[in-house]
Amino acid sequence: MKAPDFAYAKPATLAEALDLLARPGAKALAGGQSLIPSLNMRLSAPELLVDIGGLPGLSGISAQGGAVRIGALATHAEIGQSELVARQVPLLAKAVPHVAHAAIRNRGTLGGSLANADPAAEYPACAVALEAVIHVAGRAGTRQVKAADFFKDLFETDLKPGELVTAVDFPAAKAGDRSVFVELARRHGDYAIVGLAVQNRRFVFFGVGSTPVAFSFDGGLDKAKAALKATLRPAADLYNTPATKLHLAGVLLERAWNA
Repeated sequence: MKAPDFAYAKPATLAEALDLLARPGAKALAGGQSLIPSLNMRLSAPELLVDIGGLPGLSGISAQGGAVRIGALATHAEIGQSELVARQVPLLAKAVPHVAHAAIRNRGTLGGSLANADPAAEYPACAVALEAVIHVAGRAGTRQVKAADFFKDLFETDLKPGELVTAVDFPAAKAGDRSVFVELARRHGDYAIVGLAVQNRRFVFFGVGSTPVAFSFDGGLDKAKAALKATLRPAADLYNTPATKLHLAGVLLERAWNA
């Protein structure tokens, strides 16, 4: 299929981009790895595409006090190749190889993934597990949103019309921190059937609800598995029943625990 007709603009500054995005029917275009397929399948029909891919100040990876700040336009490949991320945000580094395929990782962006809020995507769960802070800009100013408050529902976030994700702060790792990332997919590069991001005692599942699902428990592995069966209510997808997903969530919980 072909995309519906739309107007196209490529602003030179963030302020110009925000002015354009305030128009009815406008939508931001970054890496385009989710938006372009949805256009071609007529699942999205914006009147104006605002190409933010070349905006200055929205890329780069740097240390900011006790955090690592990653610009919204940083690609998956750049995050995966960053020594700073590998050293200070190892959970995110472990997630990158599971994101789609190399060609998509070269174009897809951190901000695009978070703003898309696909419940089977890796980054939203990592952001929640790491207690990341998401920087948002709009014509009214800037604000910061905790990752746990950012994801509202299926493909829905705390972004208001005309707002953009500009950067994300991930707390830098401390001595003794432990992180594990595991997922199960039909084929490598597919979205996860079930996935699990763990930072210390914060367990966050993805692919089992409309948003990342934080899971807490007391005690050892047996109590954790019992609590999981009692509390997790995954929805079916095209290939897997809720019972299958619940079983696989238990498998990942045990793998993460043993790791």
